[in-house]
Amino acid sequence: MKRVLSVFLVVAMVMSLAACGSGKVRITTQESSKNAEASAAESVSSESEDAKVSQESELESDAENVSESTPSVEDAFEEVLAVDNDQCTIKITGIDSDDIWGYTLKTYMENKSSDKTYMFSVESASINGVKAEPGFATEIAAGKKSNEEIHFSKDLSNGKSLEAQSVGDFTDIRLSFIVYDSEDWATDPVAKETVHVYPLGKDKAVEFVRAFKDTDTVIVDNDDISVVVTNYDEGGFWGYTANLYLVNKTDKEFTYSVEEVSVNGFMVDPFWADSVCAGESAFSSISWSDSAFEENNITKVEEIEMKLRVYDAEDWSADAVYEDVVILKP
Repeated sequence: MKRVLSVFLVVAMVMSLAACGSGKVRITTQESSKNAEASAAESVSSESEDAKVSQESELESDAENVSESTPSVEDAFEEVLAVDNDQCTIKITGIDSDDIWGYTLKTYMENKSSDKTYMFSVESASINGVKAEPGFATEIAAGKKSNEEIHFSKDLSNGKSLEAQSVGDFTDIRLSFIVYDSEDWATDPVAKETVHVYPLGKDKAVEFVRAFKDTDTVIVDNDDISVVVTNYDEGGFWGYTANLYLVNKTDKEFTYSVEEVSVNGFMVDPFWADSVCAGESAFSSISWSDSAFEENNITKVEEIEMKLRVYDAEDWSADAVYEDVVILKP
């Protein structure tokens, strides 16, 4: 009898609980809780992964759209007519910024003469106002045409890389062309023109300006010029080297030269001279050969004495812009 009564009471309790639970009974155990949490985490993780994939897809799509809408320097370049007269024509037709020989300008050149071979060359050049030397020259026979390439290596005139000097992107390329009779250099050139090429557009042209550093030795800095020793290199390619930064602040081309040079009291001439076009600058180097030092038993440079002279490159007889004895203590 007691067993029957117990069963009756259990059944009554279950029915009572069902009536208070709005028609549903939820039994939660530790294991079911863990399963629920894991399921929820998987759901959130899945949603996050889907969102991440969607975001990456959108970014890739945006990048592709930007790439398609922004032309490269090569694609955006417009032909530049540098020279065009009765004797010759020079055109800058394209750019190859990744050429194996360096930043390259593709050119078209034509000799219109009926009987003379002309030499086409770049007399001087600069990148963002810093002297650069492409070393370009080519002969074209009478009545002939030629597709040529003007290469700007990553090295400047003193062997230092463009990156090392922080000259930056090629925004303003100045080229001074000269064309003359290959058989008679004494005659006047048939063409002598200067042209600027702006790979990124003229509005984006930037002039390089080097800030003075604490390690610099400033020889002269006035309204016309600056001459700065940036550092010394005992193991330079040509021998012991004093690296210079030259600035021409005027509207004339200047020649910078040294005379009566001595090292530790011994006369050792490096035979150095360099030119800088109007309103531009240059990285340059004065070097002494190892053999010259060996002949004078110079193992450590303690003092360099020299006469620095800066003058108009077109008029050697004119008064020097700067002329003074300079003593350096490396």
